Amino acid sequence: MAPVLDRRALLASAAGIGSWVLFDRTAEAQLRVDITRGVVEPLPIAISPLAGDPLLGVQIADVVQADLDGSGLFRTIDRRAYIQKPEELRQVPRFADWRQINAQALVSGIATPTAQGIAVEFRLWDVLGGTQMTGLRFEGPADRWRRIAHKIADAVYERMTGEKGYFDTRIVYVAESGPATRKVKRIAVMDQDGANHRFLTDGRDLVLTPRIAPNATSVAYMAYRGRTPKVYVRPLEGAGGERILVDSEGMSFAPRFAPDGRRMLVTIAQRGNSDIWEVTAAGGRRRLTAEPGIDTSPSFSPDGQRIVFNSDRGGRPNLYVMNADGSGVQRISYGDGRYFSPMWSPRGDLIAFVNIKERSFHIGVMRPDGSDERLITRSWQDEGPAWSPNGRIILFYRLDRATDRSELRRIDITGYNERVVPTPQAASDPDWSGLIP
Repeated sequence: MAPVLDRRALLASAAGIGSWVLFDRTAEAQLRVDITRGVVEPLPIAISPLAGDPLLGVQIADVVQADLDGSGLFRTIDRRAYIQKPEELRQVPRFADWRQINAQALVSGIATPTAQGIAVEFRLWDVLGGTQMTGLRFEGPADRWRRIAHKIADAVYERMTGEKGYFDTRIVYVAESGPATRKVKRIAVMDQDGANHRFLTDGRDLVLTPRIAPNATSVAYMAYRGRTPKVYVRPLEGAGGERILVDSEGMSFAPRFAPDGRRMLVTIAQRGNSDIWEVTAAGGRRRLTAEPGIDTSPSFSPDGQRIVFNSDRGGRPNLYVMNADGSGVQRISYGDGRYFSPMWSPRGDLIAFVNIKERSFHIGVMRPDGSDERLITRSWQDEGPAWSPNGRIILFYRLDRATDRSELRRIDITGYNERVVPTPQAASDPDWSGLIP
């Protein structure tokens, strides 16, 4: 007999997907993925195509599998080894059949068309313990099936690791095309797995450093129009709506949203000096640094109380931390080389950065006080670190010296599981959204 399920309705998300939590109160499963070690042996998991609509069931299972396998924490067992068929998994699985193929966890479910679109139920099973670990029901438009799949992957990831997932998210970046001397650069946005790719700008202006808002509804970026570059903001959905953020003398660049989304940090260069300013959507602004030289690349801590930034005030580029009002400036980088592009982790425990030394570029991490510095990549040119919303993965771009083509990559904070993020064109300057509401 199937477990007794207690269903509680949750509010529909902004994307039109509703969800209901399905609880199995008969047992508290203990199967977990240990991600505290540097090298993790991926957990063998079976992800069955969902029962109901055969095509939709396979499509959703494929996306869930790609998400979980890509994390490096899971290893999906080949479906040709599965003994039970999807329709047989509408009820409690025959756990002995799944133990026989060495699966420790199992994902099953049902996907059916509805008058409003589709309804999808899934369950995560502890095969060794013979219990249901969690389950969810989603309803939404038929064209949102990929988002539902990402939400399922997020639920599995969170239940198995104890950390939030990062699959129902978006990436913005600069798409590059054309010869090196006349490159066309456009702001592009896509799902974190490369699907639903589209361009936000048309390529007539040179654009750099797109930064996505905390609520994933707008993007800020620098654009060259005329002789002086400025920071602009535009919505991610719909046409038009672009507005200039800072309309002043000199150039403005390096935008970064505050965690509350109501403020933004930018660098403004005037009369040969670059300083960090805080600006608001209403036009208010406040200068935070006033040292000679270049202060740039600011990033808020997740609580909005502190800011990390890059400055050459000491003679060469290093990283500094200050309070949100500009007080209490402290240098935190003391290693070899030059430091650039710091970004505070969403968890608050680490700061990612670029370090250049010994003719190589590195992506590195350190504690907010500068301790425990580690360099986790090395190449001819690695730049633009950006965090996944759970603070587990760093997204960056790598320029290939031989081809002069850049590509997006991501790597675990341990320095393992480095992977290419697919894009249709060369790519640089990425940023990663939080989980989509």
